[in-house]
Amino acid sequence: MPSTSRAVVASASANQNDFQKQKEMTRLKRSAVVASAGANQNDFQKQKEMTFQEELRYVAMKLHVKDPSRKGGNNERMSQVLKREKPSLHGYVKFLVDSKVVYDALEKILANADYLCYAELKNTGLERSGALAKDLEWFREEMGIQVPSPTTSGIAYASYLEEIAVKNPKAIFCHFYDIYFGLAAGGRTLGKRAYEKLLENKELEFYQWNDGELTKLLQNATEKLNKIAQSWTREEKDQCLEETEISFKYSEDIMKLIIS
Repeated sequence: MPSTSRAVVASASANQNDFQKQKEMTRLKRSAVVASAGANQNDFQKQKEMTFQEELRYVAMKLHVKDPSRKGGNNERMSQVLKREKPSLHGYVKFLVDSKVVYDALEKILANADYLCYAELKNTGLERSGALAKDLEWFREEMGIQVPSPTTSGIAYASYLEEIAVKNPKAIFCHFYDIYFGLAAGGRTLGKRAYEKLLENKELEFYQWNDGELTKLLQNATEKLNKIAQSWTREEKDQCLEETEISFKYSEDIMKLIIS
């Protein structure tokens, strides 16, 4: 293996180990988000009445204005930073490359269905790997851009997904929600902001859905997530919800590439 490739893999492995430590600490202490959701009777009752998809959304929204990688007073999320920072074309392509690595990993996990419930979320219509492949080919053919290799950020997240698919299969469903539902919501808005500035309004395949079709696809996925979690204990649900902060941190690292 070339020295550069070894360095990338080693760095990704170190990054993954850091997140594993973070995950273990989170589990020992309980996720601050999940704990705060049950800190008072009103929140506890609210969570109790939610479907599992609603719980996933609730926890994600509580983290939406918080960046776990920032300490102190400045805890803006990258979605807020990108509203004022200018994206770079090279950085945007790196972001798409790393995103494809993550979607490739997640979609392969679901397609192989080593864990029986994964089959429920196979071929939902939300898949983005194929769309990203077309977009990167467009950059190569139409823009003359040499598509780079993935960075440690994308490799680390993909590796983490592959690991938890074996060690903690239920955790994948939190990442599924954060990745696909996050793209369908704020992710498309951020993408539009970037391509309007960089590509003269060329809309990429990555962000293209018919709005009516997307609504239906998300509803179908919601029903499947709720069905999967019906038999879970409260502890199993909480452990899955605790993955939200880890998912956000990995995604933030990839999103930062847009302004690199």
